[in-house]
Amino acid sequence: MFKSIIVDTLSYKTVSANAKTVNKEWLLVDAEGETLGRLASKVATLIRGKHKTDFTPHVDCGDNVVVVNAEKVRLTGNKMTDKVYLRHTGYPGGQRSLTAAELMDRKPIAMIETAVKGMLPKNKLGSALYRNLFVYAGPDHKQEAQKPKAINLNELK
Repeated sequence: MFKSIIVDTLSYKTVSANAKTVNKEWLLVDAEGETLGRLASKVATLIRGKHKTDFTPHVDCGDNVVVVNAEKVRLTGNKMTDKVYLRHTGYPGGQRSLTAAELMDRKPIAMIETAVKGMLPKNKLGSALYRNLFVYAGPDHKQEAQKPKAINLNELK
């Protein structure tokens, strides 16, 4: 007939991370020659912490990411001239637009920041996660004291 199986329920506990148990690291990403969207999605994954085994959706369990050489990121196709970044001043008729080429000339870090921010959650957690991103136009950065570990994005899944 039927055999009853006794299961040890203590061995099946789900581990949920919290602010005290999270192990945050500093990672250094070089954006030179990387495609904008692919770079942004991998950086967003690192910031969110989805690459870790103890990922918890409602906790900031991701790493701090420093992106250097933002001015050398590339866009495929005609996006440099066709892609438009919109903003609004808050006044009537205050919509302003910049192409990707114009934005790259004025503020190259804004392209990466905008792309990564769009891939984070749209809530308080997303705002907190966005503060873990540090983007610099050139190869120098201000986080030497944290000793960020250089990471190759092509080796990530």
